[in-house]
Amino acid sequence: MTQAIPITATILILFVLAHGLGAALALLDPAAFENYATALHHAPWLPPLELTLALAALAHLALTLQRVVANRRARGVVPYGQWRSRRLQPLAALAGRLAPASGAVLLLFLAVHLGQLRWPRPGDGLERQTLLLALTSPWILVLYVLGGVALGLHLLHGAESLTRSLGWLDETNATGLRLASRALAALIGGGFALLPLALRATGALAGAGL
Repeated sequence: MTQAIPITATILILFVLAHGLGAALALLDPAAFENYATALHHAPWLPPLELTLALAALAHLALTLQRVVANRRARGVVPYGQWRSRRLQPLAALAGRLAPASGAVLLLFLAVHLGQLRWPRPGDGLERQTLLLALTSPWILVLYVLGGVALGLHLLHGAESLTRSLGWLDETNATGLRLASRALAALIGGGFALLPLALRATGALAGAGL
């Protein structure tokens, strides 16, 4: 179980990075985004990839819950205050405490997002238009932004856990790896949180004829 969680986490992080780069095209180059989306959804390797990602996500969730239960049993009756992080990292500690909530937000976002842009999938050349239409709903916009924030918090907690599980984290490189983990979480989480706001503003300007 110890090694399986880092493997599933690495698969999901690589997917998030690739998906973020593709999604950024919706803002930076709409025509290239539509070409990318059309090519992606017609690729014969997409269904096997989606199945692999789904299995990785389910395995990651199941293994993480299993570890949480095992840790709580091991903790026993020791007061929680004695189990607090000794690294004096309040932000990382907060992300760890919020991991169940951020995970739940991500699951909700994923269900809504797939229902909008995958099942059923918009027609060729209509992906960005469908996304902009969805973002006209204030509730959907809030969910997309919260999804980005939740992703950042989840990565902030998970990236350091990943380096520790792989045996990379030690006293000589702890500061550098933690800074890299935070930068990764801020870049990806912030990007996914800001992208829907930027797209909504772009759609509003286009609708106003500006």
